[in-house]
Amino acid sequence: MAQREFPPVDEQMELLQRGAVDLVDPAQLRAKLERSRRTGVPLTVKTGFDPSSPDLHLGHTVLIRKMRHFQQLGHRVIFLIGGFTARIGDPTGKKATRPQLSEEEVEANARTYQAQVFKILDEAETVIDNNDRWLGQLGSHGMVRLAGRYTLARMMEREDFRTRFQEGRPIHLHELLYPLAQAWDSVVLKADVELGGHDQ
Repeated sequence: MAQREFPPVDEQMELLQRGAVDLVDPAQLRAKLERSRRTGVPLTVKTGFDPSSPDLHLGHTVLIRKMRHFQQLGHRVIFLIGGFTARIGDPTGKKATRPQLSEEEVEANARTYQAQVFKILDEAETVIDNNDRWLGQLGSHGMVRLAGRYTLARMMEREDFRTRFQEGRPIHLHELLYPLAQAWDSVVLKADVELGGHDQ
């Protein structure tokens, strides 16, 4: 990858903080931007979208526009389609288990996402990937190893699972895999920055 020149870090921080609800660790982002500017190597920025419906919605556009800001600054963005995680169903903020989608529904929705995202992102500067590529290859042994990296006690710290448990609402075992799969995406993609909710 050819070295790039990036705008001054203060200028980058101003643009990236504009419109952001929360920035988990501004000092860490600043340090990564400084390293990137010093080395000429762009940051890898990942954002995941589960194709649980045929259309991207208004809430998605906030994240996609922030991805565009990173592109404008010269960084590498990955538009991650959650082909695997969509079949689990995102439990974040849900009081009940999401209905599971078929592989065919997920693939059809993913195709529409690819067509829609380039209304905002620069197609030539966007990497599109699908987490089914690595998560679908894990198999049962790999999934058990992944699950062994986390505890149920830690999972129950999540407000959505804790609330459902306290209210006696069901939490299906497959839902517990969702945050693990989501975290593994960032490991596989070697993301420097992840855009999304606090659950990520």
